[in-house]
Amino acid sequence: MANLSGQVRAVALRPGTPPDVTVVEVAPRDGLQNESVAIPTAVKIAFIDALGQSGLTVIEATSFVNPKAVPQLADAAEVMRGIDRRADVLYPVLVPNMRGLERAFEVGVNAIALFTAATDQFAAANVGTSIAGTFERFEPIAVAVRERRLWLRGYVSVAFGCPYAGAVRADDVLPVAERLLSLGCDEICLADTIGTATPELVRQMLKAARRNLPFDRLALHFHDTSGTALSNVDEALDHGIRIFDAAAGGLGGCPFAPGAPGNLGTERLVDHLHGRGAPTGVDVEAIAAAIALVAPYLSRQQPSPA
Repeated sequence: MANLSGQVRAVALRPGTPPDVTVVEVAPRDGLQNESVAIPTAVKIAFIDALGQSGLTVIEATSFVNPKAVPQLADAAEVMRGIDRRADVLYPVLVPNMRGLERAFEVGVNAIALFTAATDQFAAANVGTSIAGTFERFEPIAVAVRERRLWLRGYVSVAFGCPYAGAVRADDVLPVAERLLSLGCDEICLADTIGTATPELVRQMLKAARRNLPFDRLALHFHDTSGTALSNVDEALDHGIRIFDAAAGGLGGCPFAPGAPGNLGTERLVDHLHGRGAPTGVDVEAIAAAIALVAPYLSRQQPSPA
């Protein structure tokens, strides 16, 4: 793995803000779901276990959606039964409805993720219903998760732009995020699903969000379509955000967002944060070792980390 520290701005975080940043690893779910070639379950398990040895504390492991919708993750139960679950790591799994939650409970998950969107058009393409419809599905899920005292994360997809509806305003996004909080979500993630975010859009969103959203529970998820992902991270850091999603090797995209590129690479994000003096507790070399385990099975060549 190349040393990237000389390629980032070594600047200090704003005085008075906590230096630690949490990196949420999404490659096993968001990264692998788009692979056209079936990846062996044993490889997925080894990949997740290797990521768990890197210092990551949140690893999105898989998805309990309909296997016909996302065939690559049809082995969700086998993956969750097979991984070596570390006591200091959360392994959230995506569930779209109560049936998915029941399947997740059968394998003893310790965290749940819910996905909605900032536009009805994307919600319809992604999960076959409106934003309101997603919350109708979420309400019984949230009750069951709270009863078991599990960790719950809520995603707002296309928070910075939608492939179907175009520009997205903070006024479209924040009511959705607030409703997720009211369901009992421990963390909310605003996702730049198709990579249209810029530092200016991030600035506008966070200025609006500060009024009603707790920043210690707010995460951002960037794609690197135009090469602005790390600049977006810098802007968010300056506003006090300390939780960022990333995918080892830059894996991922979205099957429901035409043209969406891979996620911001975990190794790039971690190296950048360390260059800014923001410790993450994550070992970049261990991330590289995890990528090496899955790389031979991927359908496309991995992007350069530079």
